[in-house]
Amino acid sequence: MKRIALLALLVSLLLSSCGQKFDCSDARTCVTIGSGEPIVIAVELTLSGPDAPYGIDALRGVELAIADHGGKVLNHPVVLVQEDDLCSAEGGQAAAERLAQNPDVLGVIGATCSSASETAAKVLTDAGLVMISPSSSAASLTSEESHQAGFLRTIQNDKSQAKMVAEFAYIALGARTMAAIHDGTPYSEELQREACAVFSALGGKCVASYHLESGTNPQGALNHILLFNPEVLYYPLYTVDGVAITKQAAAAGLENAALISSDGLLSSDFVSQTTGFSQGMYISGPSVIKIEPSFYEKYEARYGEKPIAVYAAQAYDAAMMLFRAIEASAKTTGRDIYITRQTLLAALYSTKGYQGLSGTLTCSSLGDCATPNVVIYQVHGLDFAPIYP
Repeated sequence: MKRIALLALLVSLLLSSCGQKFDCSDARTCVTIGSGEPIVIAVELTLSGPDAPYGIDALRGVELAIADHGGKVLNHPVVLVQEDDLCSAEGGQAAAERLAQNPDVLGVIGATCSSASETAAKVLTDAGLVMISPSSSAASLTSEESHQAGFLRTIQNDKSQAKMVAEFAYIALGARTMAAIHDGTPYSEELQREACAVFSALGGKCVASYHLESGTNPQGALNHILLFNPEVLYYPLYTVDGVAITKQAAAAGLENAALISSDGLLSSDFVSQTTGFSQGMYISGPSVIKIEPSFYEKYEARYGEKPIAVYAAQAYDAAMMLFRAIEASAKTTGRDIYITRQTLLAALYSTKGYQGLSGTLTCSSLGDCATPNVVIYQVHGLDFAPIYP
């Protein structure tokens, strides 16, 4: 019912905008861009702390999109505001509140982590702003019960990632028992829960699920898991906890268990911190196989290194989606441009069959825009080699 109502609203907004005389006195509903004034967009990403590589990688994707768009939208220069979401619920909310107070911001690319998007989405939606996440994959963010209308994403829904993990463990590895460790965040808890459900449906058994408080020594968790002697240990965590578990798993007696994680550890920073411990482990995440080589050439030429995570392409696509929506929803009167926030939102949801760097983007009424494109990588040296499917 919620989906039908949202679709009806979007259609009515697009229709009613035709021929309408603009009253742009309320910045909460409309933005005026005068002659020579910039078009302001923002990023709300993890830009500091141990998980900063994911946010910085996405920021670079946005910057490359701006450059490829000539630095302008509708012949107005693009100004990029940056906020740090700290990869936390509190950081996401605080960053969103700062952005909501800026009447010039048209749209936001972010957040990085699902916990940050969960809080930011409500703040920004209430303020009339749109946000497009390149990396927040928790299924609850686009569920009927929890979705905020202003939230969309260009990363896959974690239901597809959990399915890939479970099928890889059961079919490719031949495992029949799996244990999981999560940190209680939406990303981590939901991902291991869904993976266990699919693994069980295939005929396997999830023998244990342990809630590890982030930042604590995982020795107790590993000792508990060892009691069940699982064939697979799945831990969809972020850098600090993922590094600790990877380094301690074998010494704790789990040397025969296959180690599997997800895209929260899919960064060069993780493998550099776990050299000698992470070799041969498996990590699920978005496929980068079909991304145009020219994108990586531009990335390396500008930043002096290869992509440090896997979200630059999704962030690039999010920025391009936003630019297209701004262009589609803008109305010109004299030398001024007027953009109503609701029409901008409707234009984003109207995205259909857009050929992005990361794949074809078609936005559902609940904000899922990415076509599922998950693979399993294996750590080889300091690189991630795609091995499945």
